[in-house]
Order: sequence, then structure tokens, then C-alpha cells
Amino acid sequence: MPERFLGIDTSNYRTSAAVYDAESGAWQNEGGLLTVPEGAIGLRQSDALFQHTVRLHEKIEALPQGEVRAVGVSTRPRAVEGSYMPCFLAGESVARSAAHLLSVPLFAVSHQQGHIAAAALSTGRLELLDGTFLAWHLSGGTSELLLVQAGADGLPDCTCIGGTTDLAAGQLIDRAGALLGLPFPSGAALDKLALEAAPEKGYRPKVADCRFSLSGMQNQVENKFKIAEPTQMARFTLETVANAVVKATEQAQQQYDCPILCAGGVMASEVIRARMRAAFGDAVSFAEPVLSGDNAVGVAVLAARLYERNKQ
Repeated sequence: MPERFLGIDTSNYRTSAAVYDAESGAWQNEGGLLTVPEGAIGLRQSDALFQHTVRLHEKIEALPQGEVRAVGVSTRPRAVEGSYMPCFLAGESVARSAAHLLSVPLFAVSHQQGHIAAAALSTGRLELLDGTFLAWHLSGGTSELLLVQAGADGLPDCTCIGGTTDLAAGQLIDRAGALLGLPFPSGAALDKLALEAAPEKGYRPKVADCRFSLSGMQNQVENKFKIAEPTQMARFTLETVANAVVKATEQAQQQYDCPILCAGGVMASEVIRARMRAAFGDAVSFAEPVLSGDNAVGVAVLAARLYERNKQ
């Protein structure tokens, strides 16, 4: 029987299903963004849940058929008490039904843990999951600097040690994109614009104990929008986020001398990646763009690891 594992992730913005082969390391992810009304910068949970319910079967049917050893599914945003979003119920329902009918184990993980595992796989460093490292989860709704350690349950144990105290980086980017008339989510389009601009220092938010506020940055971005070309405004926004992320990482490295792994859709930005590479060199690793954003591959990887652990 092949060492294949099914992963399912129904986040607030993307429906994803993936198959991971633990023997070869090969994977296939089928995902698609949810439909957001033009001009909007998000979805109500009821709308996201409905879209996942309608579309998830299409993602699973696009995967190659064959037996699987286990099913993994993300059931909540983060592995902390009280973390909950209704959109994950769509994936959990299908995963539980599939595991029951196939008579295989079901493993529930958090969306954040899936991000971390996908990034580790993408960089060819799954061994990181067995040790201690710093990780950024920088996405539409989350901007956290994490201290990640191998948990007693076999999953990444993520402790938030820094990041934003209010507005997430992805929210700032999407609001900048809305001003420019870009589609939602705006990260990829904003990054493309920014790469056409001249070098820009951006604004430097205050960072203390690895934490920073981005809520006031919206005014800075709106002011830039009034006086600068779209490309320069886009560059200003991303450089501002990069300034905060780099400074927080520097402060964390003074306490924890370990590798840095970057995950989340915002971390697909070439502007932010370039700044992180310049600051931390070989100590920092990035997931490839398709595994940086929301995907089900990391969930399938964790299912494979938990399956192997339970065999022992």
C-alpha cells in the first residue's frame, strides 16, 4: 500500500485538498480562492462556509485516485484554547466522513501548524519540526512571530513571542490594495506593483519586545496614496511591513539562536523576502509561493508524521 496521505484545509479565503507521498516527498495540492465581491476586503464566515461546502468536492476529485493511509484536516486557526472559525467545519465534516468510510485514522491539526509544516517541506527541512526554530506566520488574518518546538503530541508547539498587537500585515496590504483598486486578496498584485518602483525606505513602526502596531500605518499608507504613484505607494506599504518584521526578528534572535522559517501568504512577497535575506542570510528559509499561502499540503504532511508516530 502506498504511503499516501490526504490533507484538507478550508480557511477563510481558500479551499484546499492535497495528497502527500511520505516515501517520495511528492505532493499535489488543489486549491482555489473563495469569491469575494468586488470592492470588498473580506468575507462573512457564513459565506465562506457555504462556498467551501459547494467547492470542496471539486478539489478532492481533482486529486489522483488511490488508497490513503490517513486523513488530516485543519479544524481551527491556531492550536490554542478558544481558537475557532466556522469555515473549518466544512473541511472537518468531509474529512471525518472520508476517514470513517475508508477505515483510516483521522488527524486534526490547526491551520497554523499546517502552514509551518508546508514551509518546512518546501524548504527541504522537515527535520526542523523535530527541533526548535523561529517562524513567521504572516497572512491575511495573522501576523505572529512564533517560537516553535516539537510538541509532546507530535505536532509543532507554537508559542507566540511577537508580531502585531492589532492590525495584521495582510489586512494593511489588502486595505492598500483596495485604495488602488486591486483584487482581493491584494498581496500578489501589490507586490508586482512594488517591484516596479524605485527603492523606498517605508515607515519604521516602533518595535518593542518583538511586538509592533500596524493600525496607525493605515493613515501613513492613505497619505502616501494621495501624493505618490501607485507603484511607489505599493512599495511603501510592503517596506513598512518589512521594517517591522525585520526588527522584530532581530530582537527575537537576541534571545533565541536558531533557524528562521517564514510561512503565510504575505511572506510570498519578494519585497519582504529580499529584506529578510539581506538581514539574516542563510539563517532564514522561505516556502515557495504556492506553499507559502493557504494550502492543504502541510496538513497532509502532519497526518503522515502522526501516522508514523502512532505505529511505533
